[in-house]
Amino acid sequence: MADLKSKFLQVYSVLKSELLEDPAFEFTNDSRQWVERMMDYNVPGGKLNRGLSVIDSYQLLQEGRELTEDEIFLASALGWCIEWLQAFFLVLDDIMDGSHTRRGQPCWFRLPKVGMIAVNDGVVLRNHIPRILRKHFRQKPYYADLLDLFNEVEFQTASGQMIDLITTIEGEKDLSKYSLSIHRRIVQYKTAYYSFYLSVACALLMSGEELENHIDDDYLDCYGNPETIGKIGTDIEDFKCSWRTGKADTANVAKVKALYKELDIEGVFADYESKSYEKLTSCIEGHPSKAVQAVLKSFLGKIYKRQK
Repeated sequence: MADLKSKFLQVYSVLKSELLEDPAFEFTNDSRQWVERMMDYNVPGGKLNRGLSVIDSYQLLQEGRELTEDEIFLASALGWCIEWLQAFFLVLDDIMDGSHTRRGQPCWFRLPKVGMIAVNDGVVLRNHIPRILRKHFRQKPYYADLLDLFNEVEFQTASGQMIDLITTIEGEKDLSKYSLSIHRRIVQYKTAYYSFYLSVACALLMSGEELENHIDDDYLDCYGNPETIGKIGTDIEDFKCSWRTGKADTANVAKVKALYKELDIEGVFADYESKSYEKLTSCIEGHPSKAVQAVLKSFLGKIYKRQK
C-alpha cells in the first residue's frame, strides 16, 4: 500500500507539471507560481482515499492480473481527477461555510493575499480535470463516458450542497424543514456520489464495462447512508440538518451533547451500524459479478467503524 501511494504521489507531480505547461494558456512567472502553490496547498493534502480507491477497484476488477505501469498511471490519473474535484468542492465549501481550518491548516481563502481570489482558484481547479482527461484519455473508447461521469457527479454534488445550504439558511431556525428524507438526500447527493460511486465508476469504465450494467440505485442505498458517510463537526452550532442540531453558543452545545450522552446515541448508532453492515454485505453478495462484489466489499471495509 505504501508503494502504491508513493507511485500515486509521483503521478501527481507529473500531472501538476503538465498543467503548469498547458499550451492553452500563456503563463507568467507569477501566475505559474500562484497556481502551483494553490494546487500543492489544496489537492494532495488529504487522506487520498478517493483517488487511491480507483487503483484498488481497478486491480480488484482484474481478478488477480498484475497491472502494467501504464494501467497504474491511468488509474492514478483518474484518481487524481477525483482529488482535484474534491479540492474544488472544499475550497468553495469553506468560503460558503465561513470555515477557519481544513485538514489541520488554515482554509485557503483565509491565507494572506488569497481571500476571494479563492473563488476563481476553485474554478481553475475544476477546469484542470478536463485538461487531464483530454491529455491522457482522449484516444480511449470510454473518453466521452468519463467526461459525462465527472459532469454528472459534479452536478449531483453541487445540487446536494444547495439543499444543505437552503435548509440551513443563516438566521432562519426552521425545524419544519428538517426530516430524515431531506437529511438522506443531502448526504446522498452532497457526499455519496463523489466519495464512493465515482471511484468505482472510473475503474469500471477503464475496465471496458458499461456503468448501467453494474451500478444502480442499490449501490447508493449501500453507500448513501448518512450514518456511514456523514461528518460531524460544527453541525450543532451551524443548525445543520444532521443527527446533531442546536444553537451556536457553547452552553447550548454542551447541553445538546449531554442529552446525546443521556440517550446513549453512540450506543444506538453502534447497533445500527452493525445491523447495516450485515444488510449491506448481503446486498453486495447478491451482485452477479464476483469482481464487483470484491470492489464493493473493499469500500464497505474502509468505512465500517471508521472514526473519521
